[in-house]
Amino acid sequence: MTIQKIEKDKWRSFLDGLSRILPAKEAEIEVASLDIGDQIEAEWLPLLGLTYDPKNDVVEVALDGLDHLIHHPRELYIENGAGTMTSLEIVDDEGVSQIVKLRDPLALPPPRT
Repeated sequence: MTIQKIEKDKWRSFLDGLSRILPAKEAEIEVASLDIGDQIEAEWLPLLGLTYDPKNDVVEVALDGLDHLIHHPRELYIENGAGTMTSLEIVDDEGVSQIVKLRDPLALPPPRT
């Protein structure tokens, strides 16, 4: 597994491109800080997209049924393993880590008729 920091001037194009190549992924969002500990914000929902709005300085993680907003992010890291991205970590200006874990949805066999 490798961890790579993405520079802030590349966030918008990186996240937009990532949204195009990560269809049909599920995501879990974990929020972690010294004040609150580790909290699960969303548990394995379909990922709709990721974006960064530099004007409002906010990262949006759009999931089916939930828009998770990270205001004033200061760092973004990605973790790769086995040839695919496994997670993103976004740290906001208060030092709170928002960890977005990715996985492929469970492939179920077609129903029997």
